[in-house]
Amino acid sequence: MSRKRVPAIEGWFTLDENEPRLIGLRDKESGTYFFPKDVSVSAAPGFADAEREEVELSRTGRLWSYTTNHYKPPEPYVAPEPFEPYTVAAVELTEERMVVMGQLAPGIDPASLEVGQEMELTLGTLYEDDENEYIVWKWKPVAA
Repeated sequence: MSRKRVPAIEGWFTLDENEPRLIGLRDKESGTYFFPKDVSVSAAPGFADAEREEVELSRTGRLWSYTTNHYKPPEPYVAPEPFEPYTVAAVELTEERMVVMGQLAPGIDPASLEVGQEMELTLGTLYEDDENEYIVWKWKPVAA
């Protein structure tokens, strides 16, 4: 039986396999972007009452930083058993100039990463149960 692919966090990203996008907010007056949209409670200085609109964010950016976690994070994170270290990439989005973190896509050797290289958004599995495959966004280097 195949599992249904569902977002691990509803409304934070699209499930478009070819061109996934993060979904954020943009302040209509200042042009400031916010992500994740569901927990963005701050405002751009001087624009506390500005209206925000939902927007799809850039799907590419530059690697700002990265680290490999060698410990199992606490709940509610669902780690595969046995636990294996995983790399988290911080990517500065091209247009928005904001940094968004996400896991490095499977099969990418962290030793091959260089700060400043171009990265793109992709989708990957966070975990599975009997019925669903829970999908999140991940980062991978842009193919040369």
